[in-house]
This record gives sequence, C-alpha cells and structure tokens, in this order.
Amino acid sequence: MSKHIGSRLDEFLEEKGLLAEAEAAATKRVIAWQIENMMRGEGLSKSEMARRMGTSRSALDRLLDPSNPSVTLLTIERAARALGKKVRVELAA
Repeated sequence: MSKHIGSRLDEFLEEKGLLAEAEAAATKRVIAWQIENMMRGEGLSKSEMARRMGTSRSALDRLLDPSNPSVTLLTIERAARALGKKVRVELAA
C-alpha cells in the first residue's frame, strides 16, 4: 500500500520538494486570469494595456501566460496601476 494514500496533496508535494513551485505556478495562474479578466472588462487590447504599463507587448504576453512563472513584482505592479488597482502581498501561515 502506498504511504501517500490518505495524505494531503501539499504534504506529498512538500515531501517531493515541489510544493513551492506548485504554489508559485498556481499564484501566477490566478494573477494572469485576474489581469486578463480586468482587461476584458475594460475593453483593453493587449497593445493598449502594454502602452499603459510602459512595456512591450511581449512582456505583457509573458505576464498573461499562466505557465510562465518568471514575472517580476514590478511588472505585476505596473499592470495593476494600468488597471487602476493596487497589488496586495501578504505572507500567510
């Protein structure tokens, strides 16, 4: 019988050394989804959003790519400001 039967997924991922990566990927997916939904709600094209952010369209594409975890906090802040929002980061137990 597997020692993981009945265990929680986060315990399994932690044991395998994958929990931080999985949590970062999930967070990135949520951020990308939120930004894309807000853009759609305001009728913003990618070109207009990139212009408001003061960045390139390819940088915006990286931000909106849910599978690309390599995005800086500065880029997320620029996107939030371009949408009239603020970023709130907190460390939780």
